[in-house]
Amino acid sequence: MADDESGESSTLLCDDPPHEVVLVDFGPREKDVILALRKVTGLSLRHSRDLTRQAPVTVLQGLSAYRAQSAVSVFQAAGAVAEWRQEPEPGERTTPSP
Repeated sequence: MADDESGESSTLLCDDPPHEVVLVDFGPREKDVILALRKVTGLSLRHSRDLTRQAPVTVLQGLSAYRAQSAVSVFQAAGAVAEWRQEPEPGERTTPSP
């Protein structure tokens, strides 16, 4: 039986898994970070402020690696500490085991 017909699915190397953007700390320029968050997410000013003050918080999900890196660079230019990472697979543990 050929690999195509085996019924098993596999991830191709060209597949871009979804990524998320995490705002780790808003830094000393909170107002600039709020405006950056509003620009990147399209949220209202109030929701952007509330989300910024919840840092560390995941602000975007399901992005390509390029879009996640771009969002992080917008936050960093505003003075925030942000990072992008690959989203965990469904059912994968997100907290370290004791």
